[in-house]
Amino acid sequence: MSWIKEGELSLLEWFCANIIKAGPLPKHIAFIMDGNRRYAKKCQVERQEGHSQGFNKLAETLRWCLNLGILEVTVYAFSIENFKRSKSEVDGLLDLAREKFSNLMKEQCFLNVCFAYTSRHEITSAVKEMAWGVEQGLLDPSDVSESLLDKCLYSNHSPNPDVLIRTSGEVRLSDFLLWQTSHSCLVFQPVLWPEYTFWNLCEAILRYQMNHSALQKARDLYAEEQKRHQLERDQAAVTEQLLQEGLQANGDTQLRRTRLHKLSARREERVRGFLQALELKREEWLALLGTASA
Repeated sequence: MSWIKEGELSLLEWFCANIIKAGPLPKHIAFIMDGNRRYAKKCQVERQEGHSQGFNKLAETLRWCLNLGILEVTVYAFSIENFKRSKSEVDGLLDLAREKFSNLMKEQCFLNVCFAYTSRHEITSAVKEMAWGVEQGLLDPSDVSESLLDKCLYSNHSPNPDVLIRTSGEVRLSDFLLWQTSHSCLVFQPVLWPEYTFWNLCEAILRYQMNHSALQKARDLYAEEQKRHQLERDQAAVTEQLLQEGLQANGDTQLRRTRLHKLSARREERVRGFLQALELKREEWLALLGTASA
């Protein structure tokens, strides 16, 4: 039986879902699923049972997202800091994750799982990979930019989250998707994750809808600013080229336009080649990791 498709929305939930769908819907939601251990303590059960209930709640939440038309979900399942917990708890959580995510892989899945993850490590790795690209001659130093760093993140194949939800009442990001959520709607809710409900999700989406215009405006301004900065860098590079050739920097407008086009096309070609090489490098690393763990 499917892990995430069991059950349907109640009539009232279905009615409210259709009202919510009338407004702008997030395409991608990220969750910090916090509160499993506090739930276990509250219910006077073992911590492992709290984590198990948390995984079951994830399955239920994915079903709600499917019914609402939310196309992608990312969850913070396990941070590097979690390895500091007791060995029995870590081992139990890892075993539970293998079982649940093995079931999930049998389905058509729209879930990204951040496991043994921190955002600072992700950003640092992206910077090192760009430096590797320059060292290998795949990139020029001038190719390094925020836009390129975006493409080097683990999440590069996904749109940035529209909404980030953290449960349990904690009001912090805990090193989760720091770069990707710079223009996301942040929603902190007091409910413990295993007790999360359809109505909590609806509340978060309504907050997103209330702030949608401001969020979209901020994203558009950021995109325009990045394009302007890139154009300014390209214009400065073309000016330097012309001066080195003994030509007037502000002379032939058509010549400047042609040089700008060539400069942009060459950069795009280098970036494509670098990203292809980077993908191959990552695949080789994963293959080695799989061999070592076999």
